[in-house]
Amino acid sequence: MTVFFLNILLVFLQALQMDASDNPDNIHIRINQLGYLPEESKIAIAFSHGAIKEKFLLISDDSKSTITAFKPKRSNANGWGTFDYYYEIDFSQIAMPGNYFLQGEKSKSRSQSFCISSKAYQDQTETLLGFMRQQRCGYNPFLDRVCHQKDGRSMFGPVPDSTYVDVSGGWHDAGDQLKYLITGSYATAHMLLAYALYPDKFADRVNALGQPFPNDIPDVLDEAKWGLDWIHKLHPSPSQLFHQVADDRDHVGWKMPDNDPSDYGWGANGYRVVYYATGQPQGLREYKSEATGIANLAGRSAAAMALAARIWKDHLNDPAYSKKCLDAARSLYQLGRENEGFQQGNSYGAPYRYTEETWADDMEWGAAELYKATREKSYLEEAKRYAIMANTVSWMNLDTAAHYQYYPFINLGHFALHDLVDKNFQDTLAEYYRTGINYTLKKAATNPYGIGIPFIWCSNNLLTGLITQVILYEKMTADIQYHQYLIAQRDWLFGRNPWGTSMFTGIPAGGEYPVDVHTSIWALTKSEVPGGLVDGPVFTSIYNSLQGLTLVNPDEFAEVQNKYVVYHDDTGDYSTNEPTMDGTAGSILMMAHWAPIIE
Repeated sequence: MTVFFLNILLVFLQALQMDASDNPDNIHIRINQLGYLPEESKIAIAFSHGAIKEKFLLISDDSKSTITAFKPKRSNANGWGTFDYYYEIDFSQIAMPGNYFLQGEKSKSRSQSFCISSKAYQDQTETLLGFMRQQRCGYNPFLDRVCHQKDGRSMFGPVPDSTYVDVSGGWHDAGDQLKYLITGSYATAHMLLAYALYPDKFADRVNALGQPFPNDIPDVLDEAKWGLDWIHKLHPSPSQLFHQVADDRDHVGWKMPDNDPSDYGWGANGYRVVYYATGQPQGLREYKSEATGIANLAGRSAAAMALAARIWKDHLNDPAYSKKCLDAARSLYQLGRENEGFQQGNSYGAPYRYTEETWADDMEWGAAELYKATREKSYLEEAKRYAIMANTVSWMNLDTAAHYQYYPFINLGHFALHDLVDKNFQDTLAEYYRTGINYTLKKAATNPYGIGIPFIWCSNNLLTGLITQVILYEKMTADIQYHQYLIAQRDWLFGRNPWGTSMFTGIPAGGEYPVDVHTSIWALTKSEVPGGLVDGPVFTSIYNSLQGLTLVNPDEFAEVQNKYVVYHDDTGDYSTNEPTMDGTAGSILMMAHWAPIIE
């Protein structure tokens, strides 16, 4: 009897010591759920608590037949504390179009499904634009409602405080309903640049109001014009510029935008404050912004207007609107010249705000785009001067940064200027980009996912900025040394990450993506709005320091969380799971880059 029990105990102990490959619950496979282009690199990640001693099968999701098997390669990079074993599964040799999944040969652990196709990114630019339309203030086509028609009453302006000015329009910034020129100017200019680079990759499915009636104008330009028209309102005369509508008094709980209970002193659902750009610190209570000028706002807005002037003239044959935009570009840029420095966002009752501190990059961009629109040499010389000032200043060269301290998250001025200067100056601009990319590579070498960003608030915005910088660097130089690195950064956004989730709502359809997002639309109506890029993972230290974070539901990713960086698909987590307007707009060039030409 004693021998019998000893044998039972031995079997039990052997079971406990089995390889992790024999326990499918302990092997996690991460891939890009949206898919891969046929000829590009395709590298999945597998991780486990124990050593993996099996091959992985590539299986057709259509026929369920096995295509081939791959031996995983152990990663040399350290993990983030929860799992000890990380492996790469390189199936780049597979170029045959189809739908697939990876599966452990013995454990039967399987990945999510994915496609290999030249059309893997088809229509995704339109999905992102659909989210942008849902963020519209004024007429919102997603809700078919009109909101915030009383925006706003001026503070710090050249007219008496509380004077009414019409600043209706624009976009709600994120899950809240504030509006910022800081982010709105970048969103507008980014969409225009995306169209300028990829005009044959955007469809026409809606009209200017975002209703489902084509109007012979690409939807990306309809959306950009929504931003342009708002910037025109914020710049009512050559010497005036407003920069923010509403403040954290907006944060009064879940609310529909057309029935906004926030009160700025003029009653619920009434007038909202609009802040004038003075170039001086601002704040109506104890929290004051920092400011040294307004060139960040003026330069970036000038770039958007100059881009629009060319596009509306050359592509849309609308000389009147082109002239209006060019005139605004000139006066905005001049405002920046006269007020060099930065204006930050304003808070009211909370310490959080957009803390942008850079501005030379925006003036470089504005000057370069104005030179393209006018061919006036003074703009070119000024663009070169600002380029040298901007140099390599960026979050990319740092291990951390304050919230939006280095904004936008890519210097698009260097790219705009590159084709306008001689070879030596081109090499200098390319080296600026290369320096930033190389620094992120050092961070990428410290983790098995090869991700090169610091996980500060809005880390996904940093990542799309890095992706865009590599794309534009390749266009500037034809140097593809970073191409596999580029693919790895992109794949993180669609599921090749610890949580196995896409970072875009509704993408891919049927996949794992953010659902319980920090927005009133979801909280009140349970309506999914595809295409929104959520803030993304943050350092655990940042998550633990923020006020008002409370998870509403049990953490579905608890098994794969780690002590280093966290992400939650939870309505209560505004730090990682709130879709942002500018983050979404800043992903449109990236999406267009991999999208097929529209036939």
